[in-house]
Amino acid sequence: MTLVHLHRGHRNNLANLHNEMDDLFDSFFRGLDKPFVGYKAWPVIDIAEEKDEIFVKAEVPGCKADDIDISVHGNTLTISGVKKQEEEKKEKGYYHVERSFGSFRRDLNLGSDIASDKIEAMCKDGVLTITLPKAEKSRAIKVKVKG
Repeated sequence: MTLVHLHRGHRNNLANLHNEMDDLFDSFFRGLDKPFVGYKAWPVIDIAEEKDEIFVKAEVPGCKADDIDISVHGNTLTISGVKKQEEEKKEKGYYHVERSFGSFRRDLNLGSDIASDKIEAMCKDGVLTITLPKAEKSRAIKVKVKG
């Protein structure tokens, strides 16, 4: 392992570059409509764990089932896809079309091995629901204490 010593000036330059990059991303994503606001956490995900299963719900408005890919490797769940949405309004005196397009990817460490052959996923009304049964070796075992 090689240790690199940064002079004070180099550290300040790196910190300045980091701050400038943060400002650039913030200014770019600030003008976009939801769900891209808060770009670091899109899609919004809820995770619940029970004794034998893990449940994941992700908000994916504008996505259809064919737009989403799900994979599991060990105890890491990857959700990725493409959002394609078009809104068209025709009213007296004006015509308005708005399109949004973007890709996303979230990697989640589930903390347990999953029985990958029993995973179920459903996308309905902009909500992706994934049921991940735990592998037998990851399930909690209750041990009776003898007295």
